[in-house]
Amino acid sequence: MTFGWTRAALVLASLLGSLGAAQADRIKNPTAVFSGLDKITGRIVSFEVAVDETVQFGALQVTARVCFTKPPTETPNTTSFIEVDEPGSEGKAKRVFSGWLFAASPGLHGLEHPVYDIWLVDCKGGTEVIAEPKETPEELPPIQDAARGPNDPARPGDITTPAGGTAPRPPAVETAPLRQPAPQQRQPQRRQPAAAPVINSDRPN
Repeated sequence: MTFGWTRAALVLASLLGSLGAAQADRIKNPTAVFSGLDKITGRIVSFEVAVDETVQFGALQVTARVCFTKPPTETPNTTSFIEVDEPGSEGKAKRVFSGWLFAASPGLHGLEHPVYDIWLVDCKGGTEVIAEPKETPEELPPIQDAARGPNDPARPGDITTPAGGTAPRPPAVETAPLRQPAPQQRQPQRRQPAAAPVINSDRPN
């Protein structure tokens, strides 16, 4: 059970990696190089397959559709999409495998056959770099702060009216008119009586 979950996790990781690699630059090669194992004789054979051509390996017919590599400035990632047919009864070929092979992980996506094993070794002959479009971050829609209708659903932070009626109005507050202070009346100033003249009393009476 643990082995099955581990293999499923590896398959998922490789799929995610291949999806990310599809958005990076790559080189399209005209020739794919494979190795094949005959489990009965134990013999390993290396053979080349041109793109869109079919090569016979034992009782299998191998057709390579594409073969991609990475530019030297990027992380190596050699992949090939192949189709494998096996002659059946009445001369009809039976498709036994159709999918991607990865040179870095030959046992991850490989041909499962009782007699033969086939895995990708390399791609060669390609020089032109194919630039793939880069992913752009998705732009979020602008925030709309327009007036909302009465039937629009409430959002967090909205002030809602209690069900069954309209919100009561606040009571009116009566305010008294402002009164201006009365002007202060100036009190008349009292005159001080004039001081009595000082009579020289040095003279004898």
